[in-house]
Amino acid sequence: MADLSQIDWTKQLENDSNAVILDVRTQDEVDEGMIPNALHIDIYGGQEFIDKVEALDASKNYYVYCRSGNRSGQACAILNQLGFENAYNLNGGINEWEGELITP
Repeated sequence: MADLSQIDWTKQLENDSNAVILDVRTQDEVDEGMIPNALHIDIYGGQEFIDKVEALDASKNYYVYCRSGNRSGQACAILNQLGFENAYNLNGGINEWEGELITP
């Protein structure tokens, strides 16, 4: 797992053809706006979160975010424990995001 600033996270993401953006916030938070093309899996889903993550392609690079960077850091650690080698946490989360947001 790597904690990246928004600048580094965005730059690395733009140059990564094997990237998946993962939003681990609650549905209510997602309804307020999300980063385009993000896959939403709520970390508070417990076993459902684990099951959905295990169904993902472990060969991809995961760019993970939440509201502030705490839950996404936990999610990156879980991804690593499940055999995902490349998980990148967005420091500051969507609270400090200056890029585009969409409403689902």
